[in-house]
Amino acid sequence: MKTIGLDLGNATLGIAISDEIGFLARPVETFRFANQNFEEALKHVKDVALKENAKCIVLGMPKNMDGSVGEQGEISIAFAERLKEVVSIPVVLWDERLTSKLAHNMMTQQSLKRKKRKEAIDAMAATLILQSYLDHR
Repeated sequence: MKTIGLDLGNATLGIAISDEIGFLARPVETFRFANQNFEEALKHVKDVALKENAKCIVLGMPKNMDGSVGEQGEISIAFAERLKEVVSIPVVLWDERLTSKLAHNMMTQQSLKRKKRKEAIDAMAATLILQSYLDHR
């Protein structure tokens, strides 16, 4: 069962996907869209889900360190609700605290150049979100 992982920003969307058995996540892409044009991002996710025949979508839920939901968290909740309207598969919100920082640290340790890190950071964060979900399941 393929599962898609998402890391939503205001102008980028990191996308990852699992293997068929739902064991291992891998990065797919960082999709760029016009600032806060979430409808464009929704359409792209729908296309990817159909193409990959995904059975579930896991969207990173940014929370503050104290567990409260801030502005970016509210955006993710609204995106998840809208996503549920456009795809016919489950959408799960998954705690993503520190995934972007962890992704950045991993990429720095791999000696990737700054430009390459910037291009791939969101897809790597989506991969970490998805792998965390798959491991938990």
